Parts: sequence; C-alpha cells; structure tokens
Amino acid sequence: MLNIVLLAINAKYVHSSLSVWVIAEGICFYSKYLHNINVVESTINQKITEAVDSVAEYTPDIIGISSYIWNAGMMPELLELLRKRMPGVMIVLGGPEASNNTDYWLSGGADHVLRGEGEYVFPKFLDEYISKNSDRKPDNPDYIADYGLKCNVLNPYTEEYFKSLNTKLAYIETSRGCPFQCAFCLSAGAGVRFFPLDTVKDQIELLSQSNTKTIKFVDRTFNCNFERACDIFDFVINLDTACTFHFEVAGDLFDDRMLSILKEAPPGRIQFEIGLQSFFEPALHAVSRKSDINKAEKNISALLKMQNIHIHIDLIAGLPYETLDDFMTGFDRAYGLGAHHLQLGFLKLLHGSVLRNKAKDFGIQFSSQPPYEFISSSWLSADDVRILKHTENALQHTYNKNRFLSALQYVLTATGLRPFSLMYSLGLSIPNHGTQLEDYAVLIYEFLLSLPGVEKHALQDYMTYDWLTMVKGKNAPSFMKNNDPRRNLLFESAEKILGRKPKREEYTILNSGSGIFVESTERNPVTGLYRVYICE
Repeated sequence: MLNIVLLAINAKYVHSSLSVWVIAEGICFYSKYLHNINVVESTINQKITEAVDSVAEYTPDIIGISSYIWNAGMMPELLELLRKRMPGVMIVLGGPEASNNTDYWLSGGADHVLRGEGEYVFPKFLDEYISKNSDRKPDNPDYIADYGLKCNVLNPYTEEYFKSLNTKLAYIETSRGCPFQCAFCLSAGAGVRFFPLDTVKDQIELLSQSNTKTIKFVDRTFNCNFERACDIFDFVINLDTACTFHFEVAGDLFDDRMLSILKEAPPGRIQFEIGLQSFFEPALHAVSRKSDINKAEKNISALLKMQNIHIHIDLIAGLPYETLDDFMTGFDRAYGLGAHHLQLGFLKLLHGSVLRNKAKDFGIQFSSQPPYEFISSSWLSADDVRILKHTENALQHTYNKNRFLSALQYVLTATGLRPFSLMYSLGLSIPNHGTQLEDYAVLIYEFLLSLPGVEKHALQDYMTYDWLTMVKGKNAPSFMKNNDPRRNLLFESAEKILGRKPKREEYTILNSGSGIFVESTERNPVTGLYRVYICE
C-alpha cells in the first residue's frame, strides 16, 4: 500500500478543485492495488511552506500535483521545498501546464509527468510502479498510459469532498472536450464525450443540497448539444435549491425554444459566461473561432431582457489582425449590450495551443512566464496594450463591480463620449490599485465633473443613487451629503415602507428634490444591487 497525497493549488480560497477528487476516485476504482489516498487543497495566496507542511503530515510515498497557469509560477519553489522536506518522495505532475511542457518540468524537480485523463492514467501509472517493485520507478518519466476510454462516470462527491468543500464554489463536469477549433484553447479539436444524463442529474442534485452557493459547470461549450442543454437547464430551474448554476455557453447556439425554457428560471438561479472574444471577423477567422456574432449579439440582448439571468461576456485583446481601433469598436459594441459583466482579457499563449506554435507568424510577443500573456503583435503595439490596460483597470473597478452604473451612463449621454474613451480616460486619470472606495468615489466624481456637458447636481444625484445601490452600512462621501430639512419626513416614509427604522446612511434628499432610501436587506439576485426607493 502506498501513501499518496493529491495536492491542488487553487487560484482563490473560495475555489475548490474537482480534478484531485476525481483522480482520487479513479485510483480507488481502477487501480489493482489498495492505496491510502489523501487530498490537500491550498491556494496561490497561502505561503508555500503551509502547503508543504500540510502534505508532509501524511508522510507520502508519492505526491501528485495538478498544474495550471495560475499555479505554475510558484511550482518550482514548491517542488524544491517538497524535495528538501521529504527527500525520498516521488513527485508526479499532471494537468495542462505540465503535460504540455514535459521537458521543462522533468528537468525542474518532477520525477514524472502524466499526460492524458488523470483518473485513468494515474492508477495505470501506480499499477506499473508496483508491478516493477516499490523500489523502482516506471521506466518512462513522461508517462502516457494506453487506457482507452472508460464508460464509468466516477463520483468524486464523497463525504470527504463535502467536508473539504464547505461553502466554496463547487465544480461539475457533464461532458469532456469541445467541438470547436479555437487556436488559443487547449480543448480545440478534442471532440466531445457526454456523460450519462441520469448520473449527471444525480450529481447536480447532490451538489444542490450541499452548503455551496455556486455550482460551476466546467464543460467548455455547455450548449453545443441542444437537446441535452435544454434538458439540464429545465432540470436545474425546477430544483428546490438556493444554489446558482454557472455555465460557459456559446452565444449563437440559443434559439427560441431554449430561451423560452430559460425565461422560467428563478432570478439568480443561472449565470452565463459567453465568450464573444471579438467582433472583428478577420481576427475570429485567424484563430478558427466559428461564431455567428450577429446571432450571438441578438441572443445576449434577448437574455438580458428577461432580467432573471446574470450575463458575463468576454473580449480578448491581442488576436491576430485586430488593431486598437478595431478593438475599440468591438468594445463599444459589447458595452452597449449592457451585460452585467464585461471582461477585457488579454490573449494567453498557452503551451500546447495552436496559436502559441504560430505566434511568430503573427509577430506575437508574449511573456515567457505564466500565464504567458500577450505583449505585442504586428497589429497591436506595446503602447496600444498600455491603453488597453488603463481601460481594463477602470472597467474592473467600476462597471464590473456594479459601481456608479447610472452615473457612467449619464456621463456617456451628456458628453457623447464612446464607452472605450470614457473608460480609458478614467483608468488613465485614476489608476485604482487598492484605493479605499470612499476615496475612489471622490476621485471619480471630480474626474467626471471635469468633463464637458456634465452638470454638477445631476452627477451628484446619479452617484448618490448608485452609492445606495452598491454599498451597505457606509456613510456617503462628503459631496453626496446634505442636511435638507425634509429628511425627517423622508425618514417617516422610509420607516413605513421598510417596516423598520432606516439608518442615517440609508436615506437622503437628492438635488432634484426627490427623497431616496435603500432596502439594505434586499439585493437583486441577478445584479447584486440593493433595492432603492425614490419618493417624489
């Protein structure tokens, strides 16, 4: 019997790992021998020594580690410390980062790199290890098992899993692979295997009754199988649960029937992440991204009109042939859709991706360190990227955090500025790197007020409204405060409607003369904003 520790290094504390639990079940199910298996989950924000200490408690013979771009940067130090703490231990790496860059990791501290589907490869590897006697290692350090495709669907959701999960975000896999060929993605061209629907539903229901708040489907394009997607959407909509279900979907693969099913979802039950990537057709064609962008845009608008589903859309900067002007045009178009979250991401040149291998053909420069982010290309200079970085900063700290939404819309209307120009100017003038929200609000107010066409009292009113919708229990910045004598009457009205005495920071009189107060115990389950009342 071997002592095995499966180590996951997650990006955030609120994340959990699915892969290590699936592999643990795979070892139990497929290995010929009995093993003592322990799962350790850590994060990139913890001290590396803490992860080493947690692993060492189990005195392992073998340590298996899942490698991804978010934890690859700390992996060399981690491997070194594991070696020093446990000199005789065997270190086995898997996951996309190691399996697509095997020589680097085998020369950097790993004994073996496993390639393929871990729940099948790892037990095969262990069987070979034991069959050659426990003092010998498998002959080939770059290990690819000929395991074939299994028909069994493993159940990683054990009692130990739920103890570890607590309230963290839970993951579920209902299919594997992707039907599309996007050159920047490691799933390109893998084809799709769908897991048995009855088993999937059992696992969904099991997770929905746990104490997690969000269940995220890791399927690369969840709605690529129309009938199956409709079935599962209908299933989660009708579950008796408070969980939110997060899906990555293609925006152009919805139709009227699917939309009619989704219209029945309780508010906040479903979230969609929709990768538009670009509105510039030559860029999409260059990376083999097949998408009917006009249909996707139409479907996103239809979903948003329902007001019951949180919509997250993505753009990628750095795709071939797309200049700064092209990207700005696409950004404005995406912003105009009014999604709840608009991610401005930068191209990552991942090991094993088609685009990384063709980077020189497009003049693409990228970082040699994880996450291998785009630096420049023949169409987007380093100076252009700096402009995009300023824009991303403002977008992340305002729009994507539900901050000052109505004020931003007012300013766009009053000034005639395009969304990209406003976000870029805001990010350039007020770079936010840990600024307190009250101070940030003052800086935003002063910047927006300096723009031509912006009226002071109107801006104050919009920002006051926004402040009440987005924060709880914080006094408003000084420029939003007033001592209007009508506050006493507003207090009485608010008390009647709320059924409680409102706190001082929960109500005020606007410059327009209207009273405004917030129900700070009631948030919109889709937007996350607090409910605000306006009394004329």
